Amino acid sequence: MAVSTDDKAGNKILNVPNQLTAARLVLSIVVFALIPLKLYLAALIVFVIAAGTDWVDGYWARRFNQVTKLGRIFDPFVDKILICGVFVFLAVEMRDMRWYASVTGWMAVVVVGREMLVTALRGFIEQSGSDFSAKMSGKLKMVFQCIAAGASLLALMYRDASVPLPAWLLWTLVIFVWLAVLSTIYSGIGYIFAAAKILRN
Repeated sequence: MAVSTDDKAGNKILNVPNQLTAARLVLSIVVFALIPLKLYLAALIVFVIAAGTDWVDGYWARRFNQVTKLGRIFDPFVDKILICGVFVFLAVEMRDMRWYASVTGWMAVVVVGREMLVTALRGFIEQSGSDFSAKMSGKLKMVFQCIAAGASLLALMYRDASVPLPAWLLWTLVIFVWLAVLSTIYSGIGYIFAAAKILRN
């Protein structure tokens, strides 16, 4: 029996990478629900699983040639929802912690602003037919942000237990929160220059 064009299109849209991305969106919402409830350990576990699906769906899409137009839009969108949302919630939860060892409001604004800027640039550039794929600086930024978010959730657990932060966690928090912010700014500037170069050409 022949497979219709619609069936093929449906199978292509509902491939494994896109299903993983959809699962990551659901997990993101779960994380956002857990943080205000101060269930930081559960939020950390779900966040790690959600962040892990980002690597898996990207690997699967490349390995089995399942890259789709939907995936190119949906995947970065969900990444931004996860990271921006977590940083906003962390900024609220950590407002009474030391400024140099916590996610603050202005840091969340930087993260959200950078993602909005890159999304706008990517949409404009790719609409004109040019490629505006993710760069290594953007991927490193994502790694730093994930580690910073994980360390922040651990720090909140210690705070609620009224236990001083161990030195290793304090330094991890300080280093990766600031690396996340600096790499966010750096990668954003890199995308601006890349967009300007494409537009000039």
